[in-house]
Amino acid sequence: MMLNRSLRAIALHGIVLSLALISDAQAPQSELHMDHGARKMMKSREAAFLIRAAQGGRAEVKLGRLAAEKASSTDVKAFGRQMVEDHGKANEDLKSVAESEGMTLPSDMNGKQQAMYNHLSKLSGDEFDSAYVKGMMMDHEEDIKDFKKESQSGTDEKIKRFAAQTLPVIEGHLDKLKAIQPKLSSSSK
Repeated sequence: MMLNRSLRAIALHGIVLSLALISDAQAPQSELHMDHGARKMMKSREAAFLIRAAQGGRAEVKLGRLAAEKASSTDVKAFGRQMVEDHGKANEDLKSVAESEGMTLPSDMNGKQQAMYNHLSKLSGDEFDSAYVKGMMMDHEEDIKDFKKESQSGTDEKIKRFAAQTLPVIEGHLDKLKAIQPKLSSSSK
């Protein structure tokens, strides 16, 4: 009788353990595992910077592909291809930095960037070129402020170094946009 009771207790314990494992397996990954680096960074200014940089970089690549395909100006097409190349590389560098911090970055653009993409995808010709360049100028001006601030006053050396190395690339993009914009204005008159 004692052996029977022990077997029932073991079986009951096994069932409870199985249910717990099944429940854990069905829980979303974010609830199951949040590594130390992600926990440390979730409230930090650096985490917010990394998220903005990741979403912005993905948007630059996606919008660059759109420009390379839809633009009527050869300058705008070339600029779009440069966005794909430069921001593709920066995205890989950023991913390495984030991984070293134990953080997983967002895999797509934010809502505002998606709205811009949706708007631009409906345009063509000179109208597309002007809207794309205008949007990119505004975006790059914001990015320059953000990257400059992070490179000067960031507290995490890896993130600070990424911002400092990427900043001249973004500034170069803005310079190119400033050179392209007058050509578009004169050709649409």
